[in-house]
Amino acid sequence: MFNFRKALLASVLLLTGATAAWAQADKYPGLGRQATAKEVAKWDIDVRPDFKGLPAGSGSVAKGQDVWEAKCAHCHGIFGESNEVFSPLVGGTTADDVKNGRVANLSRTDYPGRTTLMKVATVSTLWDYINRAMPWTNPKTLTTDEVYSVVAYLLSLANVVPEDFTLSDANIAEVQKRMPNRNGMTTQHAMWPGNEFKGASKPDTRNVVCMKDCATEPKLASLLPDFARNAHGNLLEQNRMVGQQRGADTSKPEGQVAQAATAPAAPKAESSSASKDAIALLNKHACIACHGVDKKIVGPGFNEVAKKHAGKADYLLGKIRSGGVGVWGQVPMPAQTLPEADAKKIADWIASGASK
Repeated sequence: MFNFRKALLASVLLLTGATAAWAQADKYPGLGRQATAKEVAKWDIDVRPDFKGLPAGSGSVAKGQDVWEAKCAHCHGIFGESNEVFSPLVGGTTADDVKNGRVANLSRTDYPGRTTLMKVATVSTLWDYINRAMPWTNPKTLTTDEVYSVVAYLLSLANVVPEDFTLSDANIAEVQKRMPNRNGMTTQHAMWPGNEFKGASKPDTRNVVCMKDCATEPKLASLLPDFARNAHGNLLEQNRMVGQQRGADTSKPEGQVAQAATAPAAPKAESSSASKDAIALLNKHACIACHGVDKKIVGPGFNEVAKKHAGKADYLLGKIRSGGVGVWGQVPMPAQTLPEADAKKIADWIASGASK
């Protein structure tokens, strides 16, 4: 009888332990498993303003220029001046800003634009964003040292560091003390966790939801009367220096557009199989990051190119291989390094109508 009790007790203990372990391991039943420490580390890549999370490494301004020209300049310009799509990264800061930590041009109402280096307060923000999001066609592909190099190059363009500087995890805190707008960000808002940044004790908002006497939602409309349409000149020719804002063409009545030059009719589209192959290649080589099939993104849509260059497969192949600027605006397209056979298939597809 004693042995039976002992065996029963042991069984109960084993069952209780197994149940507890199962409950611990399967916190959310039916939703996979707990991530391992290694898996979490792969995603835990954020770099904070106090540089927690910053990996060891270094990069020179000279190396940063090489990486920049190869992977960044076609969107952001050789000197960070950007183009008609992306806002400038560099400009608007002075030696006094580096000394004082507050960008004077931010207070001017007549200054034409705001660059990244004018606004950003922490060098960790530059490092973290470039590391996780750039290049936008292939994010998270820069090595740690390449990120240090690119950040060093940007800072040298803004005269924050000298041209022979090497940025590293050992000296980045010193560089932070030279950021032009380092005093332009407040931590007095109680939004940071813990007391690392000595924030306020309460959040800076005290919003209370009001659910009575609510105003009727207004209907907004916009109309430019014909007599006022061109009162101040053609709005299309009065674009801002940066950004994508474009005014309407007020030199002609609303709805009237300039007559497009007659283009040769595009040959009959290829078979759907050839189209699928071509579109698969566009995805493979990240062409769709800048071009839609039937809409403009950064560059023109492929349908638009097909109308302009119908039947010109050899010409299109040459443009894919060599790149260029000026045909469709001032956004440069870098030379593409995809295999010749892939480039030819894409060129043939566009020349035959760029059908889906």
